[in-house]
Amino acid sequence: MATPEHPLLFLFRPAAGTGIRTLAVAAIPLLGLSAVLMLAGTAAMPDGYSWRFHSISESAAQGQQGGWIARMSFMSFGAAVLAVSVSARTSWPRLTYWMQASFAFFMFGAAAFSHAPWVPGASSDEVEDLLHSVCASGMGLAFCVGVVARFVQRGLDGLAGRALDVFALITATVLPLLLASSSSVGGLVQRIMFVVGYVWFGREALYILGVLRLAK
Repeated sequence: MATPEHPLLFLFRPAAGTGIRTLAVAAIPLLGLSAVLMLAGTAAMPDGYSWRFHSISESAAQGQQGGWIARMSFMSFGAAVLAVSVSARTSWPRLTYWMQASFAFFMFGAAAFSHAPWVPGASSDEVEDLLHSVCASGMGLAFCVGVVARFVQRGLDGLAGRALDVFALITATVLPLLLASSSSVGGLVQRIMFVVGYVWFGREALYILGVLRLAK
């Protein structure tokens, strides 16, 4: 008699049906656009802004001249992740699909609700700043849970992918904790996390398109 399957195992299996795999093509240029806009948004900041100290969110702060550039970076990143997620719906575990799709919408929320101004004395909307923080926290949690589920799914033959999963998880969790006491590099830490996110989702897009079919 077969042993009953644990009811939660379905979370680590792909959904049935047909995915829109060609959407992954859009993810690569969108990720590249997000990276360019992130750099451009930082360059557009006035004197006093430090990319090592100030976050990307602060370059998109409320009332910040040129803040729209970083907000467009968030939008491009979210669109890229949503494209990858929809294209991978029938190949990713359900949990990864749900979490990374949530990541995309949290990213849209981070673009819609802006961080408080970093300029001393500037007025701000505390509710909007709180909503931005909620979206940012949701992004981090959704990304990590989605990566863990993908790690479990890959199996022992996906060593390259599993190595990137582990690196991404360390970057998204351990690195911020280790550097929490050093606020002088908070902006640098966030930018490193974004770059790792670009690499992780970019690699997944290439895998979906068959470019990395032999290296899960």
